[in-house]
Amino acid sequence: MSSSLNIVLIVGSAPDALTIKDQDLSLFSSRVVINNAWQLIKDWDYLIYPEDFPNKHLPSDTVLAKKKIVTAREFVPEQNFFGGFVYGGGTMAFTAGYWALGVLKPDVIAYLGCDMIYPSEKSRASHFYGNGQADPLRSDITLQSLEAKSVRLMALAQIHNCSVVNLSKLSESRLLFPRTSITKLLKEIEQKNSLCLQDIKLDSKSVKRALDLEEELAYMVPSGRYWESLGEFNQFKLSEIDSLWLKSVSRRELY
Repeated sequence: MSSSLNIVLIVGSAPDALTIKDQDLSLFSSRVVINNAWQLIKDWDYLIYPEDFPNKHLPSDTVLAKKKIVTAREFVPEQNFFGGFVYGGGTMAFTAGYWALGVLKPDVIAYLGCDMIYPSEKSRASHFYGNGQADPLRSDITLQSLEAKSVRLMALAQIHNCSVVNLSKLSESRLLFPRTSITKLLKEIEQKNSLCLQDIKLDSKSVKRALDLEEELAYMVPSGRYWESLGEFNQFKLSEIDSLWLKSVSRRELY
C-alpha cells in the first residue's frame, strides 16, 4: 500500500529487527538501515554507518552501486543543524533519526530494532547476527540518558512537523517514542491519512528551557568528533538538560 504521507523506516540491529523480514514494507517511502541491518532486507534505500564501521561488514560493491550510502560526510552537517552530537547523542540510532529528519523531511519516522536493551546473560544474543558491542551503553558524556536523548529527537521532530514512533514489540525500550505497528499505521492512514494521534504531547516550557540552555552553553563541535574536545563540556550541565527533556514528557503519555 502506498501513502501520500512520507514515512521513513529506520532499522537497527537488535534481535527483534528480524521481524522486518515478514513485513510488507510498501508503506514506507524510504528504508534506512544502520550498520549491519542491511543484511535483513533487500529493498533498503540508505545505509548509514560511522567512521569506524569495518569495511568487511559492508555489502558487496555490486550492491553498493545500486544503493545510497550515508557516511559522516553526509550525516555530520545534518546533526549539527539540529544542535550537534553533544546534545543529540553520539550513537547511530539518534544520528540516523536526525539525518532522516533533515534530508528526507518525513511526516513520520518509524524505528525498529533500536531499543538499546541488551541482555545480561551472555547466552542471549545482543544483536540479530549474534553478540556485538553494546555501543550506546559505553561510557560517553553525550549518552548519560538515552531516554532523554530520545525525547529530544521526538521534540525536534515535532517542531519540524514529524512524528516519531517505535515499531518494537519488546517489553522494554530506551526510546520513549509512542509504540505502534505497521498494521496500526496502515489502519490510521486508511481512516484519516494522518498520524497526528501518534504524537506525544510535550511540555512546551520544559522543551524551551532545554533548548535555551543548549544555546547558552553552545557545545558544538563542527567536525562531529566531540570526543576530541571532552574537556570543554560539563557533564552536570548536560545532565541538567537531560532532566529537562525527561520532564517535558509525562510517563502517562507513554502507556
